[in-house]
Amino acid sequence: MSKANRTLKKIKHQGGRIVPHLILITYMVIALFPILLILINSFKNRASIFNSPFSLPNAETFSLVGFETVFGRADFERYFLNSSIVTLASLLFTLLIGAAAAYALTEYKFKGSTFLSIYMAIGIMIPIRLGTVGILQLMVRFGLVNQLLSLILVYVAMNLPMTIFILSNFFQQVPVELKSAARLDGASEYQIFGLVIPLVRPALGAIGIFTMIPIWNDLWFPLILAPGTKTATITLGVQQFLGQFVSDWNAVLASLTMAMVPILILYLFFSKQMVRSITAGAIK
Repeated sequence: MSKANRTLKKIKHQGGRIVPHLILITYMVIALFPILLILINSFKNRASIFNSPFSLPNAETFSLVGFETVFGRADFERYFLNSSIVTLASLLFTLLIGAAAAYALTEYKFKGSTFLSIYMAIGIMIPIRLGTVGILQLMVRFGLVNQLLSLILVYVAMNLPMTIFILSNFFQQVPVELKSAARLDGASEYQIFGLVIPLVRPALGAIGIFTMIPIWNDLWFPLILAPGTKTATITLGVQQFLGQFVSDWNAVLASLTMAMVPILILYLFFSKQMVRSITAGAIK
């Protein structure tokens, strides 16, 4: 092989490594840009938000009027608590019920199990918002309007199909010998289930991320099922600062900033599990 061919091959090899990184960096910048824009403008006065939205706050433009407005005019602590309760409860029940259902569908073969698995998978393809009218009528009938329980029930039902589908694939990868050995040692099915759960922890972490972010950011169902002041979530509470003719952008940006902090912390907590899930899926 000539020197020119070796040089050309080396350039192609390096280019094949650089191009994916450039694409990922570009995507990262596009994804982080709105977040950074919200953060820097939440600490600026109203005039600076419109005159110099891309500049960092300085001694002249720095202002906490947005945060003062949020804590003075809005019940932000209640909104934050409501969002936290709905998100954590929905996540807990989704993972618990989804893991149990996925384990049962993969471990026990009974008449109709295949049909039930297909039925669960169909739920992934049908947007739950198409049934908003029916869901609202059902909640009115059971007296669950303006209660956080209505949101929790809807979010659990919305995320169960995907959860069962993903966990079923992971449960199938658990060695049969492990479960057989546990049964020979006299372990109950509940104990075997508890033994298997740590083996699919990466999948649980990935599901946690894909579940909690849409729930925390959702506006549709809180607006329809729980629009009351005592049950409003953060995303719904922010809407009070948005008017048809006048909007308090300082308060809006401050609210969004405070709403992003907990979800970013939870994302960092679950991100390692998501990476492990992707890696485990690639290896398998």
